[in-house]
Amino acid sequence: MKQSIISSLLISLLLFGCNSNKKQDVLPDGKTPNTEVAHFTWEGANVYFLLTDRFNNGDTSNDVNFNRTKETAVLRGFEGGDIKGVTQKIKEGYFTRLGVNAIWMTPIVEQIHAGVDEGTGFTYGYHGYWTKDWTSLDPNFGTREELRNLVNTAHENGIRVLLDAVINHHGPQTDYDGVWPEEWVRTTPKCEFTTYQNTIECTLVENLPDIKTESNEEVSLPPQLIEKWKSEGRYEEEVAELNNFFMRTGHPRAPRFYVMKWLADYISDFGIDGYRVDTVKHTEEYVWEEFEDICDTAFAQWKESNPEKVLDDTPFYMVGEIYFYNINAGKNYDFGDKVVNYFDNDSFDAMINFDLRSTGDKSYEDVFSSYSEILEGKMNGYGTLNYISSHDDGGPYDKERVKTYESATRLLLAPGASQIYYGDEIGRTLIVEGTKGDATLRSSMDWDAIETDEDTQKLLTHWQKLGQFRNNHVAVGAGVHKMISEMPYTFSRKYNKDGFKDEVVIALHSLPEKSIQVSSVFKENTVLRDAYSGQEVIVKDGSVQFTSAYDVVLLELGN
Repeated sequence: MKQSIISSLLISLLLFGCNSNKKQDVLPDGKTPNTEVAHFTWEGANVYFLLTDRFNNGDTSNDVNFNRTKETAVLRGFEGGDIKGVTQKIKEGYFTRLGVNAIWMTPIVEQIHAGVDEGTGFTYGYHGYWTKDWTSLDPNFGTREELRNLVNTAHENGIRVLLDAVINHHGPQTDYDGVWPEEWVRTTPKCEFTTYQNTIECTLVENLPDIKTESNEEVSLPPQLIEKWKSEGRYEEEVAELNNFFMRTGHPRAPRFYVMKWLADYISDFGIDGYRVDTVKHTEEYVWEEFEDICDTAFAQWKESNPEKVLDDTPFYMVGEIYFYNINAGKNYDFGDKVVNYFDNDSFDAMINFDLRSTGDKSYEDVFSSYSEILEGKMNGYGTLNYISSHDDGGPYDKERVKTYESATRLLLAPGASQIYYGDEIGRTLIVEGTKGDATLRSSMDWDAIETDEDTQKLLTHWQKLGQFRNNHVAVGAGVHKMISEMPYTFSRKYNKDGFKDEVVIALHSLPEKSIQVSSVFKENTVLRDAYSGQEVIVKDGSVQFTSAYDVVLLELGN
């Protein structure tokens, strides 16, 4: 689908689409205008997923902490990205121009101070999944005040914030970081992944201690946390908060509830909007029901304390990661000896969908129609989060980055929520020489290419136009799909829920001289706008006729 798309001089001047009620713009200088936020639902969200350490370095003074100076394997050390760097890009309007309405960041809690050799080379916890202390931010990522500023800035720009929740395990045990008590964790056996039990009561890999989430036995705080908190002068405060939590909830002082309390604090303290939950299938399903309840309570507390900062009445969002979950399975996941439904018991709102990145042999219509049918049928109002590449999936949709335009079209126009993995929009390489394992998927964001490379700018423009249209029209992700014609491939998306209505018509593979059927959606003599080319057209005899060099048509109501 490579094409010439407006000159690079106009790349930053992108026109927003409009929903049934309004039209938005991005200013030429890249600033975000103060405009009304488009109608939002998590079922059709446009989520940007980034590795905090690899996105943007906003503060070079925090690049080295805890003497993490040992040479690592390729892309297995801290590179400098931080919370402040994400905030900078929100302020610059980068996410707004991409149509992003939610940002998901990898865990930012304090990581183990030492590193380990995983067999793929020496590595530090740059990725955020090796927790040392859930109650602290890792200084490599930033400070509490910087996190507060990020969330507030995002909300001011109509963008929600997801953090990453890890309850299944803490970081690898090292001589420097200490060993957690046996009543808290197990260190054997290693998971076999063939039954329900040997998937959850086990360690994912060697030396990744598994929290005993099944236990209801009361445990004391780990000695190393007590020592750490006392040295930081906050032991009494942390203990008082824990006493409050356990008295209020009535939960036993079991390992999982300590972790849930610590994670919920990021909701009540900062107002984050949701959690992406890690390693869901490796923990008992009732854990997530309990966690959802605790998160909902924390979100309600934050809203009550900060009424002026509340975006709307959208509930707290929880999307889970079940490795290899497929939307075609609906609400169920089959362990082989047990089938679990993670949706119906008030736990998850959505699951990450591992299917879309494997649909290269399927037509758009095969994918779009099947996803719409499932989401409107057996998923029964629950959601999915589609992606084409991610941080730990070695089989992305386009690993060589030769179908970057098609990747955008397939992802951003698919029914369900979309997950842009940082750099998808600029074709960031997923093949880095010298890396082992998933490190090859985690190179740093190439901001220089956006500034200097015309091909990168053109590709980004394509992603921006589709992303803005998706953000402005909830029907794209959350509406009902219906094919109108096979050639050019034309379809409608219609959304009508809770008193809000939105309808669009989209055509792909269209010829320069366009004739697009729209009578099933738009009435005769209606003024429409093609959000891709910026042209306005009028419905005549049930169709619109116009000329455009682009083979994508995004039709919405015009002025």
